[in-house]
Amino acid sequence: MPLLHKKVTFLNHFPSAFIILLIGLLFRSFIAFWLLPGYDEGYYYLYTKHLDWSYFDHPILVSLTTGFGVWLTGVVSPFTLRIGTLVLYTGSLFLLYLTSAKLFTKTAAKITLILASIIPIFQLGFGIITLPDSPLIFFWSAALYCASNEFFSKRNKTYLPSYRLSILGILIGLACLSKYHGFVLGLCLFCFCLTSKEHRRALVSPWTVLGFLLFIMTLFPLLFWNYQHDWISLRFQLFDRFSPIPDAPKTTYNIFNALIVLLVNIALLFPTIGFPLWWVMGKSFLTDSYQLLSQQENIKNFSNKKLFIYWISLPLTLGLIVLGGKQQILVTWPMPGYWGMILLLGFYGEQWLNYSKIWVKRWLIGTAIAINTILLLVLLHLNTGTFFTSNQYPLFKGFLNPETDPTTELIDVEQFRRKVNQSPRLLNHLKQSIFLFTNAYYLAGLIDLALEPLHDIPVTCFSYDRRGFYFWPDTDQWIGENALYITLKRFHEMPELTDEFRAFFQEIKEIGTIEIERGGVVVNVFYFYEAKHLLKPYVATENSVR
Repeated sequence: MPLLHKKVTFLNHFPSAFIILLIGLLFRSFIAFWLLPGYDEGYYYLYTKHLDWSYFDHPILVSLTTGFGVWLTGVVSPFTLRIGTLVLYTGSLFLLYLTSAKLFTKTAAKITLILASIIPIFQLGFGIITLPDSPLIFFWSAALYCASNEFFSKRNKTYLPSYRLSILGILIGLACLSKYHGFVLGLCLFCFCLTSKEHRRALVSPWTVLGFLLFIMTLFPLLFWNYQHDWISLRFQLFDRFSPIPDAPKTTYNIFNALIVLLVNIALLFPTIGFPLWWVMGKSFLTDSYQLLSQQENIKNFSNKKLFIYWISLPLTLGLIVLGGKQQILVTWPMPGYWGMILLLGFYGEQWLNYSKIWVKRWLIGTAIAINTILLLVLLHLNTGTFFTSNQYPLFKGFLNPETDPTTELIDVEQFRRKVNQSPRLLNHLKQSIFLFTNAYYLAGLIDLALEPLHDIPVTCFSYDRRGFYFWPDTDQWIGENALYITLKRFHEMPELTDEFRAFFQEIKEIGTIEIERGGVVVNVFYFYEAKHLLKPYVATENSVR
């Protein structure tokens, strides 16, 4: 009977949550189908063609989530690259919902689920674009759900460590195999136990010792690959990434840059969510000092729940905001911290229902409509050039030009493929070349994604920053062979770059161009070069063009 009761309770969560999850999945799938691929997605596609225990930039799981849809369908397209992400994010949302329901109530959980489903940076960074953040947030969410069941169970009046601590070790290890942020999650959970008197006993539990051993075992792919390659990935992530660029002017700490990082975070969360999120976090933190001094058991337990949320969110978000005053911060880096903060906003959202249900409803529905309308308009522009001033069929009066539009960084690989196929000369050179190279690691993946259906050719990168290409096809094997060099217009207009490559070939000459258009407006131009007879393996020098 107890087991049956647990199953019924679990299923009670499902009907309303299922509808929200299904609507979100369908909407994200629509965007994923029409959204042009970005540089990162093309690069991670190359991971799937060079499967290994780990990689220079990231651990193994991003290669598996990127390849999942391709291997499942046998089709290589931007959408199939994203199938794994679409599936995992739906699971992440449900796990977050269950975590909120465990910590608070079903109503708070439903509000949390709605918020996490509509936040634009969550939708794109976790739920649509194939990035390491997708498996990271899935196992991050699984770890939070496991931890909430471990630390806030109603089974006993006082906390008793259980086998869940061992499962938690595996889940944190899998988060680390997704992205190095996973180590931060493990440290934050350790600090929670250290600062919560009731849960301090977990640190000396045999289950924790077993969990740590399972954590190390789970990390085997990452540790084994790094051991084979002189710990280069760990050194890059921990030290080299933050080292100053040679000959670059020294930078000093600027608090305004940190403020800009905070404001950018709020904008990406969407202002109607970002500002309330920080307001409830500040309000909660200030009022919690009184609650922590209370001896009433229900208040004490509630304060521990909020302490749990503080630890899984604030160290990462505040740490990266502060670091942003000195160092460039990528927009997705602090987002797992905000993922934890949403739990608190969902709780306060339930409290606001007591004051005005209609305003909470308007807040959620209005925000959802605004965010999704903006996303659809951007998607329309990506496919039709709606906002270009010279668009051939503008829906609105245009205000952008390709030179000032950051979305031109997204490449229409299907149009690229079609135009190469329509050019007998370029197609002939593609099929006669032994390998293909470009001058930027992030371009190589998109070019390979576009051309593989026409001709499966090895792709490499000649650059001072080769990332994974340091460990992929060795150019030694192509000595004496002919290659095809493809680059963008802005690199073509750097003759010193092409001159650098001439030292490695008998001859390099331009053979054609392809224009990528959007709504009749040229947004990118690719230049093709024939590179005859590779003379020696490519090695970047201190004088390589940066």
